[in-house]
Amino acid sequence: MAENILDMDKITIKFGGLTAVDNFSMYINKGELVGLIGPNGAGKTTIFNMITGIYKPTSGKIVFKGIDITGLKPQLINQIGIARTFQNIRLFSDMTVLENTMVGQHSYFTNRKALNFLHAHDPKKYPKSLWRPWLFSAILKTPDYVKVEKVMKEKAFNLLEKMELQKYADFKASALPYGQQRKLEIARALATNPTLLILDEPAAGMNPQESQELLESIRRIMKDFSLTILLIEHDMKFVMNICERIYVLDYGKLISHGNPETVQNDKKVIEAYLGDEVYV
Repeated sequence: MAENILDMDKITIKFGGLTAVDNFSMYINKGELVGLIGPNGAGKTTIFNMITGIYKPTSGKIVFKGIDITGLKPQLINQIGIARTFQNIRLFSDMTVLENTMVGQHSYFTNRKALNFLHAHDPKKYPKSLWRPWLFSAILKTPDYVKVEKVMKEKAFNLLEKMELQKYADFKASALPYGQQRKLEIARALATNPTLLILDEPAAGMNPQESQELLESIRRIMKDFSLTILLIEHDMKFVMNICERIYVLDYGKLISHGNPETVQNDKKVIEAYLGDEVYV
């Protein structure tokens, strides 16, 4: 049987009198690539924000790898194994491409509260010895810190190679073309060692060649890092070519779920979102 990795059970969130997501349920199995689509304002990014701890659901439960993560803080959820990119690129523009990728690794060394939570859940996998007072070590440039920084640089460069960005390692992030900035955001997310990678419109603003390159990169990193991926995307050709299952939202409610063929032929989806065109 497939191993369930994420389970959202009857999630609802209200902002004042507005119900943004209404009684939404979704499951994702280990190793799947699942899409979440719907018209603008349907609630897709709101669901991402609940999974990653930015919003707390009004009701319902979110379970990741057997841990109830409903309402936990974003950094803690990241340490448990969920990483994301954003609809609007959020890179450190004045830092180099390599430094941006290294930033993703710091969550493992800087949050005692998060490590205590993880240690209580699984002491063997998350020993307290992982935590170090790296702020003071960084200021003093202790031998341990220098060793860790070297390992972090090596790992970051390897991730850039995976995303075919290694030749830009010393460039400022702001100097990268738009499509490469999107790929850098994914590299930084990978640096946190996620089990579940959440991509919010990764192909937005890309030309067809860049979209195809990104599609191939996503397939490659899924295999290389044994990832499970959940993505939002408005490029329907991209979605239909890469996703194994798709959830469709409209006005915060689930209106369809299934494989690409099932979804694109669902009358409710055609009426709400896809129109009359059939994507192949």
